[in-house]
Amino acid sequence: MSAQAVAHLPPTPPHEPAKLSRMATSNSTGPRPQHKHIWVITGPAGCGKTSVAEHLHSSFQFPYLEGDTFHTPENVKKMREGTPLTDADRWDWLILLREEALKTLGASSDLEGVVVTCSALKRKYRDVFRLATYHNPDVLVHFVFLNASESLLMDRVRARQNHYMKDYMVRSQFESLEAPQKDETDVLSVEASGTSVEVQELALAVVNKVVDSDAGIA
Repeated sequence: MSAQAVAHLPPTPPHEPAKLSRMATSNSTGPRPQHKHIWVITGPAGCGKTSVAEHLHSSFQFPYLEGDTFHTPENVKKMREGTPLTDADRWDWLILLREEALKTLGASSDLEGVVVTCSALKRKYRDVFRLATYHNPDVLVHFVFLNASESLLMDRVRARQNHYMKDYMVRSQFESLEAPQKDETDVLSVEASGTSVEVQELALAVVNKVVDSDAGIA
């Protein structure tokens, strides 16, 4: 699978970590972004959503919502049994994640962003998050899509210990995947075939570019 990249930066060399933006440095006194940002880290199992989210959380000091922890007990049971979730299983979960992200952003006027992990494999799932801006014009939603091949993600999932997601479920996720299209301009595509550190730095670079632009930093 080769997703259509909506926004992509050149790879950051492993020996040259991405420079932190004004938002990612403590005690910053520079220009503030014009909006609050919801960063949804997306992609199939094994692509590195959790490690990227944790890296953004530590870099920016944004709150981090791990999507899997918001599933109902019924959904968790189905996943542990290897049963793929249906659209009906996901709707309330997606809405809850969106509302929790908005609630988190609204908890402090100084808070400039929140990070959420969610596979968001289908466009209609991403559209649920996009509704966050409908009554909140000061909020922007972005999807950081971690793009890697099915075979690589199968290998990564096989190597996991004590995780409910099994390798055969990766196949099911790729069958459901609707790769982001060019008109989904809020999607930032990140190549996720490298090491964990490399993927983290690539994701940080694309996020930095967006937030600096929103703050008027060239």
